[in-house]
Amino acid sequence: MTVVEAARRSEVRSVVVDWFEGAARDLPWRAPDRTPWGVLVSEVMLQQTPVVRVEPAWRAWQEQWPTPADLAQAPTADVLRAWGRLGYPRRALRLQECARAVVERHDGVVPRTEAELRALPGVGEYTAAAVLAFAYGRRSVVVDTNVRRVLARAIGGVALPAPSYTAAERALATALAPEDDAAAARWAAASMELGALVCTAKAPRCGACPVAELCAWRRAGSPPDAHAGKRRTQAWAGTDRQVRGRVMAQLRQADEPTHPAVLAGLWADRAQLDRAVAGLVEDGLAEQDDAGRLHLPR
Repeated sequence: MTVVEAARRSEVRSVVVDWFEGAARDLPWRAPDRTPWGVLVSEVMLQQTPVVRVEPAWRAWQEQWPTPADLAQAPTADVLRAWGRLGYPRRALRLQECARAVVERHDGVVPRTEAELRALPGVGEYTAAAVLAFAYGRRSVVVDTNVRRVLARAIGGVALPAPSYTAAERALATALAPEDDAAAARWAAASMELGALVCTAKAPRCGACPVAELCAWRRAGSPPDAHAGKRRTQAWAGTDRQVRGRVMAQLRQADEPTHPAVLAGLWADRAQLDRAVAGLVEDGLAEQDDAGRLHLPR
């Protein structure tokens, strides 16, 4: 890396952080009274789910289960009902497992090291890094889809990053993270916010971007996505995921176990319905009695 390239990267970082000071959204998990547990819960909820849907659910969740110990002791059926329509309900189960592990291994306190965080159920590289940065203000390399996109465009000069996270991206993100704890945490939040609000995937607001003049992608003439043919789009209509969602919605609103006849009315394709039900039972999201009635785990 040349001196000029290093200086441009430093300038990009500085400009984005300065922009963040005035553009940051007022989110509850960023409030001064946030807890490490509240941050961890927010990060799990925000995986593949937009902020507008997460915020009310997070507030309700924190009111009901403000500590890991509270969630660890909660009936699983209540947890799945509270998760509602956030999607991918297995995340709710992992979050409860995580709460129990925090209680059993760390006396109910969310750990402060990456190794201990990553040993918790459902906590991977990104979530551990995010908790270190946003809960404890420590230096970590926080890279989600928003950060990947910002770095791909502003530094890499491409429309979008590769479909899978690469070692080169990890090295770039690590190099860009300031050594100072507070500065690194601020950069992590700022780069994520820029990707979420301005440097979006489908319609980037380049006219409102603080680093538009420094952006390598714009300087290259905004070339198209070189990986467009390799990207998978996740369908919903007619998929097993839709069937599972319909069954889970029925179970969440039911006061009693759901009779097979009611289940049969949820979806026309019986084979697909049976497959979805079997998957829910296998994943621990539902239980079925000898009469074929289905209910949430107790």
